[in-house]
Amino acid sequence: MNEAENLTERANALQELIASQQTLLLSTASVNSVPDLSYAPFVRDQAGCFYIFVSELAAHTAHLVDNRQASVMFIRPESESRNLFARERAVFNCKVREIGRDGQIYTAQLLALQDKFGEVVSVLRSLSDFHLFALCPESGRYVAGFGQAYTINIKDGTLSPFSNKQN
Repeated sequence: MNEAENLTERANALQELIASQQTLLLSTASVNSVPDLSYAPFVRDQAGCFYIFVSELAAHTAHLVDNRQASVMFIRPESESRNLFARERAVFNCKVREIGRDGQIYTAQLLALQDKFGEVVSVLRSLSDFHLFALCPESGRYVAGFGQAYTINIKDGTLSPFSNKQN
């Protein structure tokens, strides 16, 4: 297999990893730079943005309102990993945008969430403390295992070997 075929195979594995997950790990920070780690169910649009619907009762919601940057991670479950020191994972650094309740995007993404997660979304939608956020990747890295780190081209999903010189 040549390098181009290998990179295509890895890019397909990355998409499979994301598609296999129903939740994303969410890293946010307060206005005082205190980090927080949580998770949220998500849907993804054609442009690659992740949409989450979260409550004001969660610290990450205030962080997303106050700090328009977040990171998300998808990671292969421990039970499916051969080596826990080299679990397959993807991390995206994202720009955050709150989606207003009166727009078409809000309606479309809430329907997508309801299709994926069921009637619980209808209940949550009726609660005024829930907010819809778009997390749009600006950069990303994919690790397939030891010595297998790649930079993700956000525009087309292709991969290139990771180099510390890129960041």
